[in-house]
Amino acid sequence: MPMPRVRLRLSTLLCATLLAAGACAAAPRDKDDKKADTREDGTHRFALIGHSFNDGGEKRLKKAIDETDDKSTAFVVVTGIKATGEPCSDKLYQQRRELIDDARRPMVVLPAGSDWTECRNSAGRTNAIERLNRVRELFYGEPSSLGERKLALTRLSMSPRFRSYAENAHWSMGKVLYATVNLPANNNHYIMEAGRNSEYEDRLVANRFWLNRLFAIAKRDKLEAVVLFSEGDLKALSQPTGFRALLRRAVPDNDGFAETRRQVLALAQKFQGKVLLVDTAAPAKGAKPAIEWRGNVGHLSTGATALEVEVDPGGKNLFKVEAP
Repeated sequence: MPMPRVRLRLSTLLCATLLAAGACAAAPRDKDDKKADTREDGTHRFALIGHSFNDGGEKRLKKAIDETDDKSTAFVVVTGIKATGEPCSDKLYQQRRELIDDARRPMVVLPAGSDWTECRNSAGRTNAIERLNRVRELFYGEPSSLGERKLALTRLSMSPRFRSYAENAHWSMGKVLYATVNLPANNNHYIMEAGRNSEYEDRLVANRFWLNRLFAIAKRDKLEAVVLFSEGDLKALSQPTGFRALLRRAVPDNDGFAETRRQVLALAQKFQGKVLLVDTAAPAKGAKPAIEWRGNVGHLSTGATALEVEVDPGGKNLFKVEAP
């Protein structure tokens, strides 16, 4: 299989060698990038690029990347690398890797369902697992973000039991822990037919371990917030409470997000800080992306837009959305 055209420095190669030991640090930063650093009071900003391939495709993605390159963002989270109708080919994956890797800012790529869950081989059979593994090889093989300026990441794959799950990564800015979780929008790749859910079930176990670890870190380090990025919407704020919740638990549920949703809400209930869930679901018609809160749990759907979030620990609101 063709390998991507990747510009690797000696330090990056060394980090790849030391990945299993977790001994890597971020690559040196250019002097003109200091404005993107977290300030002493913890204030910083990050950008989000929603799943842009249903409208405008690669051209729209490139425009969004160019816009974030010109601003003092600490990092950019990109959801998805291709549209459902585009080929699941190494060539296309490699082109998108090069496009994202050319950005000046640290680029954290979050897989979307269209990148792998709907891929088919020449015989028309599902090719999801093989394509997900290929995406992992091309986009998550290093202990850092993509982009010219690197951001050190801790990947789930550093745990021997979950070595395959490199797409799940976490990093910190100030007193906020950020993390990606592979939860594709098409019902978390939960397949209704019996006996065909092995990928979903294995990833469910990995994600359960990952979420427990994230909140343990946040509690240990006395952090103010945990931000979780996923493509799929957990619908954590739309669930019934009280007696209605008890009734719902008694009903069989084919919701692929149900267990993860229950876990996140349970962990958030025991956490002293805020928990912000960010996904790419489309906001209500005519509404601009905004954070909705219930207790200490917040929810932000970006849709296919690109936007920025300011994080200000000393401000009235810890997170402030700056929609386009």
